[in-house]
Amino acid sequence: MAHEDSSNNVVWFVAGAAVGAAIALLFAPQSGKETRKLIAKKADEGRDALAEQGRAAMDRTKELYEKGRKVADDAAEMFERGRKLAEGAIGSVRERI
Repeated sequence: MAHEDSSNNVVWFVAGAAVGAAIALLFAPQSGKETRKLIAKKADEGRDALAEQGRAAMDRTKELYEKGRKVADDAAEMFERGRKLAEGAIGSVRERI
C-alpha cells in the first residue's frame, strides 16, 4: 500500500513539475519558435516518464498476481491434503464402530 502511495506521489510531482515548467517557459524571454521546441521537448520527457511509471506499475501488478496465484495454489493443495486426512480419519472411526 505504501508503495502505491509513493508511486502516485511521484506521478503527481512529475505532472506538477511539467505544468510549472510549461508556465515558466511561456513567460520566458525567448522567441516563440524556441519556446515551442522547448515545450515539445519537455512534453516528450514527461510522456517518457509517465510511460516508465506505467511499465513499473504493470510489472508490479504482474508480480503481485503471480504471488497471489501461488498462495491460492498452495491453499488449495493444503485444503486437499486436509480433506484426505479427514476422510482417512472418518474411515478409521467407521472401522472401529
